[in-house]
Amino acid sequence: MTSKRYFIKESDVTPYSPANHGDTVNRRLIGPETVGAQQLEVLLGVVGGALNAEGGGALPHRHPGIEQVCYMLSGRARAEVGGQVCELNPGDTCFFPADAVHSFTRISEEPVRVLVIYSPPYVESKEKGVAA
Repeated sequence: MTSKRYFIKESDVTPYSPANHGDTVNRRLIGPETVGAQQLEVLLGVVGGALNAEGGGALPHRHPGIEQVCYMLSGRARAEVGGQVCELNPGDTCFFPADAVHSFTRISEEPVRVLVIYSPPYVESKEKGVAA
């Protein structure tokens, strides 16, 4: 009998680069395939590379039927959604409503580390992330 897994270490999760995001590496920490979560998904995203280089974050896109929250761990970023723009620092949070076109761009010299929460789980695929 295999017991359920409830604890996930960043180093144990395979990194991937999401579609429509430049110079970004994500690790899916909590989701259907890691702990069996059915209602949410938690990722650790790292946006690095040269400051102001093209592709330092997410180009304008939307997630049909999926809400998204970003909680800044380190670095600085600019988020845009619903005609609002905000510069985010560690400890700041932003919300992207389902179906809303949004973008997220690193504006600091240091890489951005951001905790990303999706509900329901995104389980990224080309059909679920739609470029604006």
